[in-house]
Amino acid sequence: MLLNYITWTVNPILFHLGPLSVRWYGLLWAMGIYATLLITQKIFKNEKLPEPWLDKLFMYTVIGAIVGARLGHCLFYEWDYFSAHPLEILYIWHGGLASHGGAIGILIAIYFYNKKVSKKGYIWVFDRLVIGVAICGAAIRMGNLMNSEIYGNATTLPWGFIFVKDPMGDGLAHHPTQIYEMIYCLLTFGVTWWLYWKKEAYKKTGLIFGVFLIGIFGSRFLLEFIKLDQEAFESGMLLNMGQILSIPFIIWGIWLIIRSNKSAKEENPQISSK
Repeated sequence: MLLNYITWTVNPILFHLGPLSVRWYGLLWAMGIYATLLITQKIFKNEKLPEPWLDKLFMYTVIGAIVGARLGHCLFYEWDYFSAHPLEILYIWHGGLASHGGAIGILIAIYFYNKKVSKKGYIWVFDRLVIGVAICGAAIRMGNLMNSEIYGNATTLPWGFIFVKDPMGDGLAHHPTQIYEMIYCLLTFGVTWWLYWKKEAYKKTGLIFGVFLIGIFGSRFLLEFIKLDQEAFESGMLLNMGQILSIPFIIWGIWLIIRSNKSAKEENPQISSK
């Protein structure tokens, strides 16, 4: 007999180290970043790219992601509060990171990385970076699950979760959208990994990055329809903030895929004649 729901009682704090608390969320962020490093390292070795490029890419990406995620949360979701308490923007240990802000932070960081380090092309860098980023995204969503945060609407489905540790919880079973998001991140990883290693899609500039953008932000856009609003101002909106911020990335992804295939046909006219 299936359960009517799953009671989720996991403590978000993994252990205490003196006065410090080590949280699952922070650990999973670190694990995701490390996984991204290992995957990108394998790609760089495959293409015999300079090792110092990888070290600098790691530094640029981590800084861009963390700073962008923090600023994104403060600007997109709680600007009324942080505009009155600007110093608290630095209090990253209090929580509050936005994935769209992290994406924008990485976009800015890679612009400078390409300009100062690789000089191979802005999109060229992302075709090699985002495969690992998809795994990092899955790890971060696992962190949200461990925090009992950012979940979906109430549901009667047997895999609904009652998030006991959420102080704002209502005692009802909800869609575990963190798990749904982990799944689409892992699927996006699988597809982009296959495109790179089996189809050598990195030779079509923008194809892998475009697939990543649609896989991550297209899925995010659809999933937001069954997620609870993160902030009060989103109540009653036709599209919430997460969906509005996803639209430009989806359009960009579609454009990159079309452009990459068009460029491939122009370089090899035999493709279009078959």
